[in-house]
Amino acid sequence: MPDLILIFCIAFIAATISGAAGFGGALILLPALTEVVGIKTAVPILTLAQIFGNASRVWFGRTQLQWKPLFWFLLAAIPLTIIGSYFFTSIDAKKIKIGIGVFLIILVVYHRLQKKQILVGNKEMLLGGGLTGLLSGLAGSAGPMGAAFFLGLNLTATAYIASEAFTALAMHLVKTAVYNKFSLIGKSELWYGLFIGVAMIAGSWVGKKMIEKLSREKFVVLVEILLIVSGFQMIISGLLQVSK
Repeated sequence: MPDLILIFCIAFIAATISGAAGFGGALILLPALTEVVGIKTAVPILTLAQIFGNASRVWFGRTQLQWKPLFWFLLAAIPLTIIGSYFFTSIDAKKIKIGIGVFLIILVVYHRLQKKQILVGNKEMLLGGGLTGLLSGLAGSAGPMGAAFFLGLNLTATAYIASEAFTALAMHLVKTAVYNKFSLIGKSELWYGLFIGVAMIAGSWVGKKMIEKLSREKFVVLVEILLIVSGFQMIISGLLQVSK
């Protein structure tokens, strides 16, 4: 029971961060889940929980969904999520995570040095969808990667959060279907996912209330800070795992 309460609280905090920045929750929740149930069980549980979190963010911002970039992103994300999920149990994604972490940090630094918005078009969204889908299937989550591309669309905070959440929701639904095919989701995983999902919905609502009070400039700074933190976390995590 203490473990369940702790996981619930961590899930709420993680969802609040995701609700305010569009990503970051999985990087907080996955290590906690791994400590309790192990990595192979943690990833399917996290996937189930994030269905609730992302679905709630989509609902909260449903009137501002950006369908054209969503189409191009998901056009590559869905098939590559399926491919990544099939190889989830057999491919080492540690070095891929390190590369993604470096990419995120370079992207933010470049943006700041250039002092201008990096604009993203259809081709970039197609590329972003492919990279995000593959990493999401292999490693369980790739929120920072997708967020980096959506940030370049120069959307309002609500449109950015809802649109990015829509793509994440689609990828998590695909992964759930693949994991279920390989019997990675049983009654225990389903229970954990539903339990944590309640916290994810509540946290997403709190996150939405937070971004409504931020200016566009402050919101971008918040997202960029979390991108850098996520980048370093992925690099450090990957290096530690590679050295084992």
